[in-house]
Order: sequence, then structure tokens, then C-alpha cells
Amino acid sequence: MFIKILFRNVFRHKLRTILTMCGIAVAILSFGLLRTVIDAWYAGVDASSTTRLITRNSISLTFRLPLSYRDKIRRVEGITTVSYGNWFGGYYIDEKIFFANFAVEPQSYLELYPEYLVSDNEKDVFLKNRKGCMVGQKLADRFDWNIGDIITLKGTIFPGNWEFQLNSIYKGRDSTIDETLFFFHWDYLNETVKKTKLFPMDQVGFYIIGVKSPDLTAQAAMAIDNTFENSLAETLTETEKAFQMSFVSMSETILQTIQLVSLVVIFIILSVVVNTMSMSVRERIGEYSVLKSLGFHGWHICALIIGESLVITCSGGVFGILSTFPASKAFSAAVGTYFPVFNITLETICLDLGVSIIVGVVAGIFSSWKAVTVRISEGLRKAG
Repeated sequence: MFIKILFRNVFRHKLRTILTMCGIAVAILSFGLLRTVIDAWYAGVDASSTTRLITRNSISLTFRLPLSYRDKIRRVEGITTVSYGNWFGGYYIDEKIFFANFAVEPQSYLELYPEYLVSDNEKDVFLKNRKGCMVGQKLADRFDWNIGDIITLKGTIFPGNWEFQLNSIYKGRDSTIDETLFFFHWDYLNETVKKTKLFPMDQVGFYIIGVKSPDLTAQAAMAIDNTFENSLAETLTETEKAFQMSFVSMSETILQTIQLVSLVVIFIILSVVVNTMSMSVRERIGEYSVLKSLGFHGWHICALIIGESLVITCSGGVFGILSTFPASKAFSAAVGTYFPVFNITLETICLDLGVSIIVGVVAGIFSSWKAVTVRISEGLRKAG
């Protein structure tokens, strides 16, 4: 009965209520998209393993490390696997067509990243073919690549046209795994560098290190850095999560701005609902006075108004949440190069619902103040 009364009161002015719900839906849609953009920024951090370390040159990532460090790192207590690689920095056809591409030692790299799912057959072919490459499913779909295709990248750091044969297409174990990466053999890069003599050979950009247990990561990282202390190329070893966070922190100002805009969106929702509910209460102040004269208490009226406010905000909120899915899909298709992992999380949906409920309650309390405190005689006089 109470719910029936709420819906009848809410839709007394259908146009006003529907427009208010649409406004809330747009605001919740904006809020959800902004939250998803922030989550996409942290996707690499969330996907990080607690048992992987990254070792790089302590000066900068652009300075390389000798390949001979690999055997010394292996001897550190607690280390299980050591892989290595270089950022290649090539582009496909045009400089505007960008995707991340790395030269890695494939056998150890795939051991360290079991989240990249690939068939045994494709994996074997890739490991045996020195000019082979492995790409993510989204990247293959983007360029309509198939197994066996010849792909040519133009090097920027390492000049020239680099031909690769596509041997393997991996899929992510879950939705947080980036499926837009391009990998090829580090040996192929090193041998070409040796021929051209443009760069010193047997140099790697970074080491990826597997550790037996998360409890050993701090101890192992310190031991690795101490091993190469006072050498020509000192190292900086950190967890994979800390390594990913170092990239995210470069965009901290942008992230803070997006979070600020999210708060502004919430304030706009609150203003819209308070305005609608205040208008509704003023129009029905006589009805509330009649209820009070019949013996209804202030909290009865307050509950009625808060209930109406919740119906409006939650209805608009649900519509906004449902709209977020197709909107995020379109957004991801447009900017997928910059946000390879763009998923609406359960946390974002819960935040959307939470914002809708909180705004509904706050707007209802604020609007019901006049109806609760007005004198019966004054209210009846306004009712005419």
C-alpha cells in the first residue's frame, strides 16, 4: 500500500518526474564512465602479480642493463625464474597506429605470465621461430591478423623495417588482462643490433623476476640491488605493482581532475532532485497539513517524502547504470588504443547505486523539513 502511494505521488506530474529521472540517468551515466576511466588507468596495477619483480637501471628505464646480470640474479635466494626484454617502440604502417610492442625472451616470459592463455601448438611454433611474434586477441581483431600473416613494424628506437610472422594469438585469463600487446624474440633484436652495430649488443631494458613467495619480494629486491651496487649499471628493483604505479603517478593531476569532476556530477544530481522534491512539497503542503490533523506524525510525512525521492533517484540511477554498458562499449571502441582494458567493475555499479540512494535520502530530508515544521492552520490556509 505504501509503495503504491509513493508511485502515485511521484507520477502526479509525469513530465517533470520523467525529466528529473532522465537528468539523474545522464548524471549517473557520466559518473559511471568517469569511474571506469579511472579504473582503466589502474588496470595494469590491478593485474600485477605479487610474486613478480621488475629490475631496471637505477638512473632511468631508458638506460640498459648487461645481459650478464641474468645469471647473478638467478643465484639470489628466493628467485625462481628470470626473464628479460626491451621496449621496441615500433609502429605499424603509420606512426598514428600505435600499440605496445616488446622484445622478450619468450620461454621464461610465458612461464612468468600464465595469465596469457595460448594453445600448446601455437606456443611451440612461436618458441621455435626466431622471427615469430605473439599478439593479443584484441590486437589481432583490430587489424584482422591471422596465424601465418607477415607483419612489418617500422622501428623508431631500432631503425628499419622489421618483419615478423604471426605464430600465436593469446587471450587473457580474465577481463583485466591486456590483449593489445605485441611480443617477439629478444634474440632476433639482439642479432640484428649486432649486425648493424647501432647499439651495444647483449643489453636488456628490464628484467622480470619470479619470486617463490610474496613474503620474499622485499628481501629479494634488496639482495639484487646490493649485488650490483657500485657497478657501472646499478639497478633498481621493485614489485611489479610499484613499477606500474610509477607510470600511473605521472598522470596524477589528470586523475585528480577526473575525481573532482565526479564529485561535481554528484552535486549536480543532488541539486536537481532537491529542486524537484521542494517544488512537489510546496504544491502539496495543504495535504501534509491534513495528514497531520488526522494524527499522522512528522516522521510519517518525512518517510513519505524520502520514499518519493528514493523512487525518483533509484529509477533514474538504474536507467543510468543500464545505459553505462553500451556507452562504455562505444567509448572503448573509440579510445581502445589508450585504454586496452576498459571494464565496468562491480565496485562502480555499487557506487552508482550508493550515490543514487544517498542523494535520494539527502534530498528527501532536505525537502521534508518544510512539510514537517509547518503549522496545521498555516498549511490548511495555503490549501485554500
